[in-house]
Amino acid sequence: MGGRYERQGDYLIPCLTVPDEEEQPTGLFGQRHLRYLKEYRRGTYINLLTSGRLNTYLAEIDKQAQELFNRLIEDMKRAQGITEQLKTENGKRLRMDRADE
Repeated sequence: MGGRYERQGDYLIPCLTVPDEEEQPTGLFGQRHLRYLKEYRRGTYINLLTSGRLNTYLAEIDKQAQELFNRLIEDMKRAQGITEQLKTENGKRLRMDRADE
């Protein structure tokens, strides 16, 4: 038997450690994917956690999802003809309407 073991009563329990992993910020999309993994893909979650790749994986998922979200927003703005000038004009009009109330 290789490795280190700790005696617990009549049993030898292996001393297991999870590899160190660099802490990376995880945004909304990464947190939602983590919840999904825990609920529906438990095996994948455990494999990523015990291999020390979970934070890196979630950070990459978050980055990809944020890029896709930003691209979709830009495409929707273009399709609907929304410009910075239009937003400024509507903002002024909204402020004026609120001041009249």
